[in-house]
Amino acid sequence: MSYQKDSYWRIALCGAVIAGLGLAAWQLPTAGQQPATPESAQTGAADAEPTPSDLASAENLSRAFRAAARQVMPTVVKIKATTRARRLTPEESGRPRANPFEGTPYEDFFDELFEEEGPGIGIPRIIPRQEGMGSGVIIDPKGVVLTNHHVVDGADEVLVELADGREFKASDIKGDPETDLAVFRIDAGGPVPAAALGDSDALDIGDWVLAVGNPFDLELTVSAGIISGKGRALAAGRRASFLQTDAAINPGNSGGPLVNLRGEVVGINTAIASNTGVSQGVGFAVPSNLAKWVTTQLVERGAVERAYLGVGIAELDAKAAEQLGVARRAGVLVTEVYPDTPAEKAGFETGDLIVAFAGQLVESPRRLQAVVERSPPGSRQNVTVLRDGESTTLYVVMRPLPKEFGAAPPRRAPDRPDDDTDELGLSTADLTPALAEQLGAEGVEGVVVARVDPRGIAAAAGIREGMLILRVGRTPVKSVAEFEAALENESLEKGILLVVRTARGNRVITLKRS
Repeated sequence: MSYQKDSYWRIALCGAVIAGLGLAAWQLPTAGQQPATPESAQTGAADAEPTPSDLASAENLSRAFRAAARQVMPTVVKIKATTRARRLTPEESGRPRANPFEGTPYEDFFDELFEEEGPGIGIPRIIPRQEGMGSGVIIDPKGVVLTNHHVVDGADEVLVELADGREFKASDIKGDPETDLAVFRIDAGGPVPAAALGDSDALDIGDWVLAVGNPFDLELTVSAGIISGKGRALAAGRRASFLQTDAAINPGNSGGPLVNLRGEVVGINTAIASNTGVSQGVGFAVPSNLAKWVTTQLVERGAVERAYLGVGIAELDAKAAEQLGVARRAGVLVTEVYPDTPAEKAGFETGDLIVAFAGQLVESPRRLQAVVERSPPGSRQNVTVLRDGESTTLYVVMRPLPKEFGAAPPRRAPDRPDDDTDELGLSTADLTPALAEQLGAEGVEGVVVARVDPRGIAAAAGIREGMLILRVGRTPVKSVAEFEAALENESLEKGILLVVRTARGNRVITLKRS
């Protein structure tokens, strides 16, 4: 069933007219009547019968919910993922132990009871058989099912129950933990009902949606709500920007569809924010447009191939934006350009502000990441950057993201040299080969943060011991002398922009006197 936009305008108009008439009636009593008091007005409103127009509006919305639910429910499946019991080795369980009966008549008995592993005897630890429940949605009549990666990850057997009660074993399971999505196949011996994937980019905050799944092992359940947020970041899928909804999502809903009033899948229900383990009105779903891209790659190639630039990036916060003289979300700041990457070959520089990629504005790191990784490897993309206040265009040839890219060695705080703290509340030291080895920063040029006064400006801005200061403004610094010279050209009143290297990558920090 199709519902045109003018239906929604009529519903909204009716509501506005009814509200207006009610207000007028309260303010303007007819002849011979006493002016209505707020108390009498409230009593009258509570006792008033709904008008035919009121009922028609409510019934129209009810029919829209009903039609969307009927369209998608035959495509939703229940998933039972089973992991067999297994015995962990002593190394896995972390409980190695020597045989306490060694040299006694009970030594062999102990060896039989507790398997010998390596030089000692390990007390085995058993992981019992586990069963997990989830949901999924059929997206191809040939039996392709879309769900969450965490629903089927590590399972020895995945059983799938269709809406009509038929059961099948899942096969050819492929997953992408980066977005928490997975696909698998079922062989139903013929076509099965399949849902249509809608356009999640067309959603806006306030749009009605339905969450469909099998919460708490209940059969197909539908809950209604609205889109309450977009572009949310979660640890569940570090390469996904999630939709937020207040439609109830509970354990067992994971992998089920979030649908619009046309019955189109606009998201895959993934997680909830809750301190009770059940829905508290904040749920998250992977947008359908991202699911389309990931699913296509999983089906066709078995894995997701992502393109990359090869830069460290940071969100442009208010202080950095003020320092650069641009709007708050004018782009994404480049904090580092890695060697032998597409970005280096294209001429990117630390301090560049990426404004647009392939003609699309990028106002946040996640938005830039999304448009970059979906670029076809080998394609040539134009990138608009702001450098020293001037707009320029760079051309980058995209390459697949290497598996090892982004892996950083563990770092620890350097030994503290004897040094005095300056007015910033900050002491620095030259990056010697020994310090570079301590920090896992071989080949990096900068100065080491040796000591931070917890009462100073640097500490308040987020500078910590062990960080490396790479740039002051756009000036690279390779020694304490260069760092101090660069500071002389800056002002704490206007703000000093630092590019620093941390254990989690490069960051932009602004030092400013409050």
